[in-house]
Amino acid sequence: MPASPSTARAINDRLALELLQREGPLTAGQLKAMTGLSRPTVADLVERLQGSGLVRVVGEAGAERRGPNARLYGIVAERAHLAALDVRMRSVTVVVADLLGTTLARASLPIGGDTGTEPAVEQAVALLEGAVARAGAARLHSVGIGAPGLIDPATGELRETTGLPAWHRRLVTALQHRLPARVVVENETNLAALAEQRVGAASDRESFAFLWLGHGVGAGLVLDGRLRRGSSGGAGEIGFLPVPGTGGMPSAVDCDGGFHSLAGSAAVCALAERHGLLPEGRDALSEAPAAAEVVAAAVAGGHTAFVGELAGRLALGAAAVVSVLDPGCVVLGGEVGHAGGPELAARVGESLAAMSPLRTEVRPGTLGGGAVLRGALLMAQEAAQDDLFAGGPA
Repeated sequence: MPASPSTARAINDRLALELLQREGPLTAGQLKAMTGLSRPTVADLVERLQGSGLVRVVGEAGAERRGPNARLYGIVAERAHLAALDVRMRSVTVVVADLLGTTLARASLPIGGDTGTEPAVEQAVALLEGAVARAGAARLHSVGIGAPGLIDPATGELRETTGLPAWHRRLVTALQHRLPARVVVENETNLAALAEQRVGAASDRESFAFLWLGHGVGAGLVLDGRLRRGSSGGAGEIGFLPVPGTGGMPSAVDCDGGFHSLAGSAAVCALAERHGLLPEGRDALSEAPAAAEVVAAAVAGGHTAFVGELAGRLALGAAAVVSVLDPGCVVLGGEVGHAGGPELAARVGESLAAMSPLRTEVRPGTLGGGAVLRGALLMAQEAAQDDLFAGGPA
């Protein structure tokens, strides 16, 4: 059956808004050419979207011709404000942005391991509230949260996980109850993979495996353009993967003895110490920034033995993913993957090619540790646009 007039208008409005979001300001003539709609239909939808407060005139086209220039229409960025949180083991980073994803305020806060659950939650909430105030936002429309751990695919909630701070789960619940906003949470590695897919190293790939290399390790799986989470939300928990060389086996509640023990930040720093590469005065490195610092220095300094051994370790985890999924591409992300750059990616590719008959390109991630926050912001932006664009004129 043909669409009703109201349905057709909603479809046309959504199409125009998505074009304006992706391409930036456009003239009515450009919207006509890109949508294939008639001139009167485009004129009507532009009038409707202006009346709804979603679109406004932002300038004039610069074409040199006689007569008035064509008006440029753009999305009203301040129509909705968004927030994104990157929740780590001992820190929180917050970004507040407008509907187009432009950052308006940013803040970070370390949270010590001895901080109680409620004080940690209150500190994180205060951090967000301060950023919202600095951004000049009256209220938030959508909030995206990236956190370690499993997300229940049925409820979308962060599951209680052994080894992770209790304040993580409590913070998500507190924000959902306190904010008059849509609050969505996703596994941090999945969000980093999403960001690399949309605006990073895998923007030209329909399928790829993303390895997060930071304080811990994880994998994000994108197949046929879609992020795959698994039946329980645990697809990509590669830190628990049993691998040779760890001297132990992981358990259901502890990834020590798994791939984490070869590729986590503490393992990378221990390997650097064995190669005599620890910075002077640094005898206990375990955090992702410190591991990334060591890897970057090793690559820059031509320490091929260390880089080669690290690449061999990473190839073990990559080979397990490749042998099952054959994604054709592996992206090394997180702080450590970004620090290793093309050199580490090339060495991992060589080691992987020696282990697997499946041709696989290995690339360095381009977003580093910022990929989680970028992915969380993209998730919040999509949530807001789905709501506002689908509704059309209010």
